[in-house]
Amino acid sequence: MTGKSLNSGFEVSKLLMQLREAILIGRKNALRAVDTVQGETYWQIGKYIVEFELRGEVRAEYGKQVLSKLAEGLTSEFGRGFDHSNLRHMRLFYKDFPICDAVRHKLTWAYFGLI
Repeated sequence: MTGKSLNSGFEVSKLLMQLREAILIGRKNALRAVDTVQGETYWQIGKYIVEFELRGEVRAEYGKQVLSKLAEGLTSEFGRGFDHSNLRHMRLFYKDFPICDAVRHKLTWAYFGLI
């Protein structure tokens, strides 16, 4: 083999730096994508809850029972993150930002730090 050896310390270090940078950028982009999708999903859950409540003109006490039942069912199927308090936050998230595009382009779920 002529020229610089592929195994030279400098070349390997340079490659390692490039790989490290690619991995860090990829992880950052993946986290951002997950956060965006999670925010959209939680916004949608809030929307469904609000629409359900409005259709049935749910009273406050009955609304608490509905959220508790939803929390129980969702937690049993999907695990933590869907307790009564978080569902209430999702509902408020939708009420505060009723236009999904406003959330998608400006804010992420992590911005709210609710879950």
